[in-house]
Amino acid sequence: MKRRIPRWRDLSPLLTMKKFEISPTTRRLARAVTVEDLRLAARARTPRAVFDYTDGGAGEELSMARARTAFSRVEFLPSVLRDVSVVDPSTDIVGRRAELPLVLGPTGFTRMMHYLGEPAVARAAERAGLPYVLSTMGTTPPERLAEEVPNVRRWFQLYLWRDRAASADFVQRAKATGCDTLMLTVDTPVGGPRLRDQRNGMTIPPQLTMRTFFDGARHPHWWFNFLFTEPLEFASLKHFNGTVAELSNIVFDPTASFADIDWLRTQWDGKLVIKGVQLPDDAARAVAAGADAVVISNHGGRQLDRSPTPLEQLESVLETVGDRAEVYMDGGVRSGSDIAAAVGLGAQGVMIGRAYLYGLMAGGEKGVDRVLEIMRAEFINSMQLIGVSTVDELRKQRARLRPPGV
Repeated sequence: MKRRIPRWRDLSPLLTMKKFEISPTTRRLARAVTVEDLRLAARARTPRAVFDYTDGGAGEELSMARARTAFSRVEFLPSVLRDVSVVDPSTDIVGRRAELPLVLGPTGFTRMMHYLGEPAVARAAERAGLPYVLSTMGTTPPERLAEEVPNVRRWFQLYLWRDRAASADFVQRAKATGCDTLMLTVDTPVGGPRLRDQRNGMTIPPQLTMRTFFDGARHPHWWFNFLFTEPLEFASLKHFNGTVAELSNIVFDPTASFADIDWLRTQWDGKLVIKGVQLPDDAARAVAAGADAVVISNHGGRQLDRSPTPLEQLESVLETVGDRAEVYMDGGVRSGSDIAAAVGLGAQGVMIGRAYLYGLMAGGEKGVDRVLEIMRAEFINSMQLIGVSTVDELRKQRARLRPPGV
C-alpha cells in the first residue's frame, strides 16, 4: 500500500464538532449509557452518608449482592426470523395499562437524595407512563404530591404503625388524594441492621458535624440545596431528628399479623398489593386475605441479610398464586434486560427504587428521566433480540435460570 499525504478535502468530512451543551447536568447525563454510569455520577455528587444510605443494605449485604448475581444467571431463549420491527412494551399493571412492566417503587427520605424529591420522580413517572408509589416514609405529603403531579398514577405505600388509628388516617389520606392502589409492606417487623449508616453516623435529617462539614466541602451543591430549601417534611409525620434505626422502631409494629390485612380491607376497598412476601405459603395467605397482587421482595436486601433472593423465588410463588393474583418482584433490577429477565421468567412486572434514585442524585428530575429512557431502550432491544413483539409473548417462558456456578 503506497502512502500519501492527506489533502484537506479528505480530512474535512472527518472533522466534526459537536454543539457545546451549556448545562453541566445535561452533559453529565448524556455521558451515562447505563444505570451503573448514573450510580457512579451519584456517588461523586452526593455526601457519603446519603449515598451509602441509598446504595447500602443490611448486615454484610449478602442479600443485595445475591440479587445481582441471580440476574447474571438468567439465560434468554430467543426465537429467530420473527418480525420485530415494531414491538409493544406496554402491559397491564394492577388493572391499568403501563408503558413498561415497571413500577417506580416507594423510597424513604427522597428529598434527602435531591432537594426536588418525590414530585420530581412522580413527574418522570408520568412522562414515562408508569405508576409511582409514595412511601409512608417519603418526604412529600400525599396532599402535596397530588397537587403538584395530579395526573401521574399514584399508589401509596403503607407501614402498619403501632397506632392503628394513625395507619387508618394514612389510608384515608391516600383515598382522598386519588391513590388507586394501596401497597402494604410486610417485611419490617423491626428495622434491619444498616451497618453503613451506623458507621457514617447517619441521621434523619443529616446533621452538621465535623465529618459532614468536611464531606460537604466536596459536595457544596448538595449542602447548598439542602440548607436553602424548606426543611424535610414527611408523608407520615411532620418532623423527626434521630437515626434511621430510631425512626424505624417508632414506625414499625412487631405485632403485625395477617389479621391486619383483614382489618385493612375494612379501611380500603381499592386495589391492594402486599410487598415483602418471600415464601409461597405467605403469598398464598396474602392472596386469601384479599391481596390483588404480591411483590416478592426482601426490601432490596435492607432488612434481613441472607434472606431469599426474589428472582429465585419467582417460580415457586407463581406456581402457588399465579392463577389468582399478579406477581411482581424487586431487588437488583438495574437495566431493561433485567426487566426482560424477570418478565421472561413469568413476573407481571418489576419494581425499582435504587435505580431511579441514582438518576435523581446524579441529575435531579432529568436524571430520573434518563434512567427510564435507558431502561426502556434496553427492554425494547431485549424484546427484539428475544424475538417477541409483546410483553405477553415474553412472559411465556422466554428465560430460564442457569444452575449456580454454571
